[in-house]
Parts: sequence; C-alpha cells; structure tokens
Amino acid sequence: MAVLQAILPIFALIVLGYVLGRRQWLSNQAARELGNLTFKLFMPMLLFSGIAKASLDEGFSPGLLLAYFVPALATFVALNVVGHRLRGRPTPFGLTASFSNNVLVGIPLVASLFGSPGLVYVFAVLAFHSLLLFSFQSLYGALAGKEAVDVRSLLLNLANPMIVGLLLGVLLNLSGLQLPAPFEHLVQWLAQAALPCALIVLGANLSNCHLLPSREALGIVFAKLLVFPLAVLLLCAGLGLGPLAGSVLTVMAACPSGVNVLGFARHQDDNRVVSSAITLSTLLAALTLPLWVFVSGHL
Repeated sequence: MAVLQAILPIFALIVLGYVLGRRQWLSNQAARELGNLTFKLFMPMLLFSGIAKASLDEGFSPGLLLAYFVPALATFVALNVVGHRLRGRPTPFGLTASFSNNVLVGIPLVASLFGSPGLVYVFAVLAFHSLLLFSFQSLYGALAGKEAVDVRSLLLNLANPMIVGLLLGVLLNLSGLQLPAPFEHLVQWLAQAALPCALIVLGANLSNCHLLPSREALGIVFAKLLVFPLAVLLLCAGLGLGPLAGSVLTVMAACPSGVNVLGFARHQDDNRVVSSAITLSTLLAALTLPLWVFVSGHL
C-alpha cells in the first residue's frame, strides 16, 4: 500500500501534464520554458539542499557505483550490438534501455519511499549518470558511424546546472557550515517547486511522443524495465551492499527511459522506436516499479 501511495501521485502528475500537453493548455513553447526553469533553477536547488544535509559516508563508495553502472553499461553495449545488426549503423537503442529517468521519476519515488537517507544514493548516481552514458553514446556514434565527437557538448555536461547544484551541496556538506536562515528558506521554497513542475513537463513531453510498439521498442522496454533492474539487484547482493542501497539502486534502474535520449536519434526510424519505447516504458513502469520495490525489499 505504501508503494502505491508513493507511485500514484507521481503518475497522476505525469498524466496531468500529458492532458495539458495534448489539449495545448500547456503549449510546446510553454512546456519548454517551464522545463528550462525547472532544470536550471528548481531541480538544482532540490539537489543542492538534499546533498548538503545527507550523509556522504556510503553514498559515493566504489561498490555502489559499480553495482549500478556495470549493469547499465552492459545493457548499453548489448542493445547497441543488437540495434547495429538490425540497422547496420549506430542506434540509440542501448542508451534508451540504460538511461533511466532518475530525475523526474527516481527522485520523487525514492524520496517518498525511503526519505532523505535513500536520496544520497540517487545523488551519487546522478553525479555520473548523464556524463558517462551520453559520452559513451557520442563515442559510439563517432567510432561506429560518421559522427564527430562533440567535445564541447560533453564538457557542457559538466556545467549542467544540476551537476553544479550537486557539487555545491557536497562542498557545503563537507564544510560543516549552514546557510543563513533566510537563504535556507529560499532554497527550500525553490526546491519544493521542482518535482511537480518536472513531472508535469515530463507528461507534456510525452504528449508529443508516438506509441508504436514495434519489435525493437518492445525489446528495449523489456531490457529497461526487467533485465537492467534484475542485473542491478543481483550485483548489489553479490557486492554485499546494504538493503537500503540495493532497493534504491534497483528502483533507479527500473525507472522508465529518460526523454532526453531522443536527442541522440539521428534517423526518423530511430526516433519512432525511441519515442515509442519512452512512452511505453513510462506507462508500464506504473506496474513494474511496485514489483521491484517489493522484490528488492524482500531479498
């Protein structure tokens, strides 16, 4: 019951954003502007305030990062090999199956289920998530295709406002200092706007995606929602990570595919497959996420 109570508000806000987008009550331009404000201000404030007060002892351990990113990269490679054989060129299929929507879905879900102690594991993964997987996708496109490695774009990932928010929060945490009360209240107010705005933006973005469940899209969704989280859960157990870390990492791996992977779809066919996979994984995650929360909590 607690899992459903945590998940239902998240998907209700996504559905609300979808309806607003479909009816154009929230136009594409307005959704882009709200998204920019959310990811450049509200979300960095949420990450800053969360990591500034978190316990960092376990969060950035090598075992934790290995338990998440080894399965992520294995999924990335396996799906790209299959996609390359099907298309005869680089595809974003591996990225779609390995890149979780940990900001829009993962943070609110972990915060609802596990509270602040669980968020430190989310922040540790987020510190490397986009930079690592997007860099590998760019290198794959350059080495296996005809794309040039965009070093500037890779470096801009380091200047991402959310990464900056994380780093500033870590520095404040390590310093042992506290923000003055007026600034603390300001940060909290801005942080409170992050999750509802982000979920509504996600729903609005999904209203522009296509749901055409092809064989490729179904394969990506199967790998994303079932294979990837299972591999993370087993590796967490093998590495002896605690039950909280194992549950949080499994939930993060089981989150649906992130919308930003669409930026790596260079062909119309790939765009249709990726759009369908993102939409379908978001819909089915409402069913599979409670399953993974239950399984990870009973191992």
